[in-house]
Parts: sequence; structure tokens; C-alpha cells
Amino acid sequence: MRTTHWLGLLAVALFVASVALFVRGRAANARIAENAVPIATVKQIMDGIVMPAAAQVFGAVATVADANGVEDHRPRSEAEWALVGANAAALIEAGNLLMMGDRLKDTDQWVTRSRAMMDAARIALRATEARDPEALFNSGEALTLSCDMCHTRYQGPGSE
Repeated sequence: MRTTHWLGLLAVALFVASVALFVRGRAANARIAENAVPIATVKQIMDGIVMPAAAQVFGAVATVADANGVEDHRPRSEAEWALVGANAAALIEAGNLLMMGDRLKDTDQWVTRSRAMMDAARIALRATEARDPEALFNSGEALTLSCDMCHTRYQGPGSE
């Protein structure tokens, strides 16, 4: 009975210690994030990260029909899948960058649309991890929609 009691106390102590370490680690990460200094503008992030990464994701799977016939393009090697996956991950991280500091246009639609791009890029990333060309192709719809919705609001006529 005493051994069971001590084992229970040990389990509780280990649990409390692990929670304390987790909380301390999250607080340290929050301090690091607070000290991050955004440098790039929204346009630089779009031109330097989002557009090239989106082009890689969109162009990864296609069917091309020409005078020579029909050809299916898709990643075939591990390196090709890794490249598309890295670009999908870059889109996710770009969404984080778009929500930092002065880049944050508002705390409602800007955040919603940035997260929509991140969610769409996660679909593409999961497709690359599964080596699923059809899922990768289908992820383009969500990605296109997220881009269009944001550009309509923030670049179109009457945008802020």
C-alpha cells in the first residue's frame, strides 16, 4: 500500500514538473516572438516568398496538351516532392509573417485571410507528405480562393 502511495505521489510530482517546464518554455518563446523585429514589407513578402512559392505549388501538377500529345506533370523524385513541400511550408510561414508588426492591416479580415492561405498551404504540404499528386492538384483551389479573397479586399477598388 505504501509503495502504491509513493508511486502515485511520484507520478503527480512528475506531471507538475512537466507542466511547469512546458509553461516556462512557452513563456520564453513568447519573449522571443515579442523581440522579433519585422523588416520586410507586405509587398516584399508577397514578391519574395508568396508568389514564387505559390508558383511552385501551382505548377507542380498539370496536364499539358499540345501538338505532341498529352503529358502529365507531377513530382516524381523525392527531391521534387521535397521542393514542393518546402514551398508549401514557405507559404505557411509567410502567413505568420503577414500577421506580424506593422504588416497587420487589421485584426479581423487580414488575420482571417492570412490564416486561410496558411490552411490552404497546409493541405498542399500534407499532399506532398503523402506523395499524392491528385490531392496536391486539388489543394490549388483552396489556395487560389484564399489569394483571391485577400486581393479583392486589400488590392481591389475601394480597398483600404
